[in-house]
Amino acid sequence: MATSSVRLDRELIEKATIIAKALSRTTPKQIEHWARIGEIMEDNRDLPYEFVKQAIIAKAEHEAGKLETYDFG
Repeated sequence: MATSSVRLDRELIEKATIIAKALSRTTPKQIEHWARIGEIMEDNRDLPYEFVKQAIIAKAEHEAGKLETYDFG
C-alpha cells in the first residue's frame, strides 16, 4: 500500500487518537476507517449506518473464511 502525508485538522487527529485507543486501532487506521465509512455512506445514502457496519463485518468474516452457508430449508 502506498502512503502519503496529508495535513489534517488537529482537532480531528485528537478525536481520532482517542477513539482509536478505545477501539484498539492506530490513529491512521481510525481515520482510514472513518473515510471508508463516509465513502460507503455517500454511495449508499438510503442505507442506515448499522446496516453498512454489519456489511463491512460480514465482508471481513467472508475474507477470513469464517462464514458458514445458511440452509433455508
